[in-house]
Amino acid sequence: MEFVGPLYERKKKARPIDGSKARTLLHLPDGLTYTEGALVACGFGTAYQGILRAGVSGRDTVLVVGLGPVGLGAVMLAASSGAEVIGVDLIPYRLELARNAGAAHVLMGGEEAAQEIRDLTNGRGTEVGMDCSGSAAGRRLCLEAARDWGRVVYIGEGGSVTFEPSPLLLHKQLTLHGSWVCGIHEMGDLLEHLSRKGLHPETTVTHTFSLSDTKQAYDTFDAGKTGKVVILWDDT
Repeated sequence: MEFVGPLYERKKKARPIDGSKARTLLHLPDGLTYTEGALVACGFGTAYQGILRAGVSGRDTVLVVGLGPVGLGAVMLAASSGAEVIGVDLIPYRLELARNAGAAHVLMGGEEAAQEIRDLTNGRGTEVGMDCSGSAAGRRLCLEAARDWGRVVYIGEGGSVTFEPSPLLLHKQLTLHGSWVCGIHEMGDLLEHLSRKGLHPETTVTHTFSLSDTKQAYDTFDAGKTGKVVILWDDT
Protein backbone atom coordinates (compact mmCIF):
# COMPACT_ATOMS: atom_id res chain seq x y z
CA MET A 1 0.00 0.00 0.00
CA GLU A 2 1.38 3.40 -0.94
CA PHE A 3 0.35 6.91 0.08
CA VAL A 4 1.55 9.21 -2.68
CA GLY A 5 2.39 12.82 -1.92
CA PRO A 6 5.30 15.25 -2.43
CA LEU A 7 8.01 12.82 -1.31
CA TYR A 8 10.62 14.07 -3.76
CA GLU A 9 11.68 17.46 -5.10
CA ARG A 10 12.16 18.17 -8.78
CA LYS A 11 14.95 20.56 -9.66
CA LYS A 12 12.65 22.89 -11.60
CA LYS A 13 10.33 23.33 -8.62
CA ALA A 14 12.80 23.34 -5.77
CA ARG A 15 11.63 25.02 -2.57
CA PRO A 16 13.32 25.64 0.78
CA ILE A 17 14.02 22.45 2.72
CA ASP A 18 14.79 21.91 6.39
CA GLY A 19 18.54 21.27 6.42
CA SER A 20 18.18 18.39 8.86
CA LYS A 21 16.03 16.56 6.32
CA ALA A 22 18.00 17.41 3.18
CA ARG A 23 20.17 14.30 3.45
CA THR A 24 17.10 12.10 2.93
CA LEU A 25 15.93 14.00 -0.17
CA LEU A 26 16.36 12.45 -3.60
CA HIS A 27 15.95 14.05 -7.00
CA LEU A 28 13.08 12.43 -8.90
CA PRO A 29 14.00 12.20 -12.61
CA ASP A 30 11.60 14.02 -14.90
CA GLY A 31 10.50 10.80 -16.58
CA LEU A 32 9.17 9.30 -13.33
CA THR A 33 5.92 10.17 -11.57
CA TYR A 34 5.43 10.83 -7.87
CA THR A 35 3.66 7.49 -7.68
CA GLU A 36 6.80 5.84 -9.03
CA GLY A 37 8.88 7.75 -6.50
CA ALA A 38 6.71 6.31 -3.74
CA LEU A 39 7.13 2.80 -5.14
CA VAL A 40 10.90 3.21 -5.10
CA ALA A 41 10.68 4.19 -1.43
CA CYS A 42 8.95 0.90 -0.63
CA GLY A 43 8.35 -2.16 -2.80
CA PHE A 44 10.79 -1.53 -5.63
CA GLY A 45 13.50 -0.47 -3.21
CA THR A 46 13.04 -3.71 -1.29
CA ALA A 47 13.23 -5.71 -4.51
CA TYR A 48 16.30 -3.79 -5.68
CA GLN A 49 18.17 -4.54 -2.47
CA GLY A 50 17.51 -8.24 -3.06
CA ILE A 51 18.74 -7.93 -6.64
CA LEU A 52 21.97 -6.38 -5.34
CA ARG A 53 22.42 -9.04 -2.67
CA ALA A 54 22.12 -11.80 -5.27
CA GLY A 55 24.35 -10.02 -7.80
CA VAL A 56 21.81 -10.57 -10.59
CA SER A 57 23.18 -10.22 -14.13
CA GLY A 58 22.43 -11.21 -17.70
CA ARG A 59 24.16 -14.56 -17.09
CA ASP A 60 21.42 -15.66 -14.71
CA THR A 61 18.09 -17.37 -14.77
CA VAL A 62 16.19 -15.84 -11.86
CA LEU A 63 13.26 -17.46 -10.06
CA VAL A 64 10.87 -15.03 -8.35
CA VAL A 65 8.35 -16.67 -6.03
CA GLY A 66 5.41 -14.54 -4.86
CA LEU A 67 4.26 -12.00 -7.45
CA GLY A 68 2.79 -9.34 -5.23
CA PRO A 69 4.12 -5.76 -5.41
CA VAL A 70 7.65 -6.65 -4.25
CA GLY A 71 7.79 -9.73 -6.47
CA LEU A 72 6.66 -7.74 -9.50
CA GLY A 73 9.41 -5.24 -8.75
CA ALA A 74 11.94 -8.08 -8.60
CA VAL A 75 10.72 -9.41 -11.95
CA MET A 76 11.02 -6.03 -13.66
CA LEU A 77 14.45 -5.27 -12.20
CA ALA A 78 15.90 -8.72 -12.88
CA ALA A 79 14.62 -8.70 -16.46
CA SER A 80 16.03 -5.21 -17.03
CA SER A 81 19.41 -6.55 -15.85
CA GLY A 82 19.33 -9.06 -18.71
CA ALA A 83 18.30 -12.10 -16.68
CA GLU A 84 15.79 -14.69 -17.83
CA VAL A 85 13.02 -14.56 -15.23
CA ILE A 86 10.66 -17.30 -14.07
CA GLY A 87 7.72 -16.05 -11.99
CA VAL A 88 5.71 -18.32 -9.68
CA ASP A 89 2.48 -17.57 -7.82
CA LEU A 90 -0.80 -19.21 -6.85
CA ILE A 91 -2.98 -16.47 -8.34
CA PRO A 92 -3.41 -16.55 -12.15
CA TYR A 93 -4.04 -12.79 -12.31
CA ARG A 94 -0.63 -12.10 -10.81
CA LEU A 95 1.04 -14.43 -13.28
CA GLU A 96 -0.18 -12.20 -16.07
CA LEU A 97 1.08 -9.10 -14.25
CA ALA A 98 4.50 -10.76 -13.99
CA ARG A 99 4.53 -11.54 -17.70
CA ASN A 100 3.79 -7.88 -18.41
CA ALA A 101 6.63 -6.89 -16.04
CA GLY A 102 9.14 -8.91 -18.04
CA ALA A 103 8.96 -12.54 -16.89
CA ALA A 104 9.97 -14.93 -19.66
CA HIS A 105 8.01 -17.78 -18.01
CA VAL A 106 5.22 -17.89 -15.43
CA LEU A 107 4.17 -20.97 -13.48
CA MET A 108 1.50 -21.86 -10.97
CA GLY A 109 2.92 -22.81 -7.60
CA GLY A 110 2.40 -26.32 -6.32
CA GLU A 111 4.05 -29.70 -6.03
CA GLU A 112 5.08 -29.77 -9.69
CA ALA A 113 6.70 -26.33 -9.75
CA ALA A 114 10.25 -27.47 -8.94
CA GLN A 115 10.23 -30.06 -11.73
CA GLU A 116 8.75 -27.57 -14.18
CA ILE A 117 11.57 -25.15 -13.37
CA ARG A 118 14.16 -27.86 -13.92
CA ASP A 119 12.52 -28.65 -17.26
CA LEU A 120 12.69 -24.98 -18.28
CA THR A 121 16.39 -24.86 -17.39
CA ASN A 122 17.33 -28.14 -19.10
CA GLY A 123 17.73 -29.81 -15.72
CA ARG A 124 20.24 -27.22 -14.52
CA GLY A 125 18.16 -25.20 -12.06
CA THR A 126 18.23 -21.47 -11.48
CA GLU A 127 21.26 -19.35 -10.70
CA VAL A 128 19.19 -17.08 -8.46
CA GLY A 129 16.04 -17.68 -6.43
CA MET A 130 14.18 -14.79 -4.80
CA ASP A 131 11.36 -15.57 -2.38
CA CYS A 132 9.01 -12.62 -2.06
CA SER A 133 6.12 -14.65 -0.65
CA GLY A 134 7.28 -15.21 2.91
CA SER A 135 5.69 -18.66 2.73
CA ALA A 136 7.36 -21.91 3.75
CA ALA A 137 6.55 -23.46 0.36
CA GLY A 138 7.98 -20.50 -1.53
CA ARG A 139 11.18 -20.47 0.48
CA ARG A 140 11.69 -24.20 -0.01
CA LEU A 141 10.98 -23.92 -3.72
CA CYS A 142 13.80 -21.42 -4.15
CA LEU A 143 16.21 -23.92 -2.57
CA GLU A 144 14.84 -26.90 -4.46
CA ALA A 145 15.01 -25.13 -7.84
CA ALA A 146 18.48 -23.66 -7.35
CA ARG A 147 21.39 -25.08 -9.30
CA ASP A 148 24.63 -26.07 -7.60
CA TRP A 149 26.51 -22.98 -6.37
CA GLY A 150 23.37 -20.89 -6.84
CA ARG A 151 22.26 -17.89 -4.78
CA VAL A 152 18.96 -17.61 -2.91
CA VAL A 153 17.53 -14.47 -1.30
CA TYR A 154 14.71 -14.45 1.24
CA ILE A 155 12.84 -11.14 1.01
CA GLY A 156 9.25 -11.92 1.98
CA GLU A 157 8.55 -11.44 5.68
CA GLY A 158 6.59 -13.49 8.20
CA GLY A 159 5.97 -17.18 8.62
CA SER A 160 8.59 -19.86 9.15
CA VAL A 161 10.29 -22.57 7.15
CA THR A 162 11.94 -25.92 7.90
CA PHE A 163 14.09 -27.89 5.48
CA GLU A 164 16.87 -30.46 5.40
CA PRO A 165 20.08 -28.40 5.19
CA SER A 166 22.29 -31.14 3.77
CA PRO A 167 20.50 -31.95 0.49
CA LEU A 168 19.00 -28.49 -0.12
CA LEU A 169 21.73 -26.14 1.04
CA LEU A 170 25.05 -27.73 1.96
CA HIS A 171 25.49 -30.34 -0.76
CA LYS A 172 24.45 -27.86 -3.43
CA GLN A 173 26.92 -25.27 -2.08
CA LEU A 174 24.22 -22.58 -2.10
CA THR A 175 24.56 -19.07 -0.76
CA LEU A 176 21.48 -18.02 1.22
CA HIS A 177 20.91 -14.32 1.87
CA GLY A 178 18.38 -12.46 3.96
CA SER A 179 17.42 -9.06 2.57
CA TRP A 180 15.16 -6.46 4.09
CA VAL A 181 15.00 -2.72 3.36
CA CYS A 182 16.78 -0.43 0.90
CA GLY A 183 19.12 2.40 1.94
CA ILE A 184 18.95 5.97 0.66
CA HIS A 185 22.06 5.50 -1.51
CA GLU A 186 20.61 2.40 -3.17
CA MET A 187 17.33 4.25 -3.77
CA GLY A 188 19.27 6.92 -5.64
CA ASP A 189 20.94 4.25 -7.76
CA LEU A 190 17.56 2.67 -8.42
CA LEU A 191 16.04 5.96 -9.59
CA GLU A 192 18.93 6.36 -12.02
CA HIS A 193 18.50 2.79 -13.25
CA LEU A 194 14.77 3.23 -13.84
CA SER A 195 15.32 6.49 -15.71
CA ARG A 196 18.15 5.13 -17.86
CA LYS A 197 16.26 1.95 -18.77
CA GLY A 198 12.92 3.70 -19.30
CA LEU A 199 11.23 1.53 -16.69
CA HIS A 200 7.94 2.54 -15.08
CA PRO A 201 7.05 0.94 -11.73
CA GLU A 202 3.58 2.48 -12.05
CA THR A 203 2.69 -0.32 -14.49
CA THR A 204 2.48 -2.63 -11.45
CA VAL A 205 -0.30 -0.48 -9.94
CA THR A 206 -3.69 -2.11 -10.46
CA HIS A 207 -5.89 -0.04 -8.13
CA THR A 208 -5.85 3.66 -7.24
CA PHE A 209 -8.00 5.29 -4.54
CA SER A 210 -8.53 8.76 -3.14
CA LEU A 211 -7.74 9.52 0.48
CA SER A 212 -11.46 9.44 1.33
CA ASP A 213 -11.61 5.82 0.13
CA THR A 214 -8.77 4.57 2.32
CA LYS A 215 -10.81 1.80 3.95
CA GLN A 216 -11.83 0.43 0.56
CA ALA A 217 -8.19 0.59 -0.54
CA TYR A 218 -7.03 -1.49 2.43
CA ASP A 219 -9.86 -3.98 2.01
CA THR A 220 -8.97 -4.39 -1.66
CA PHE A 221 -5.29 -4.93 -0.92
CA ASP A 222 -5.99 -7.33 1.96
CA ALA A 223 -7.85 -9.61 -0.46
CA GLY A 224 -4.42 -10.52 -1.88
CA LYS A 225 -5.54 -10.45 -5.51
CA THR A 226 -4.06 -7.17 -6.69
CA GLY A 227 -0.85 -5.65 -7.89
CA LYS A 228 0.18 -2.46 -6.14
CA VAL A 229 -2.58 -0.41 -4.51
CA VAL A 230 -2.06 3.35 -4.28
CA ILE A 231 -3.81 6.10 -2.32
CA LEU A 232 -3.48 9.57 -3.81
CA TRP A 233 -4.05 12.97 -2.28
CA ASP A 234 -3.83 16.44 -3.76
CA ASP A 235 -0.95 18.60 -2.49
CA THR A 236 -2.69 21.98 -2.74
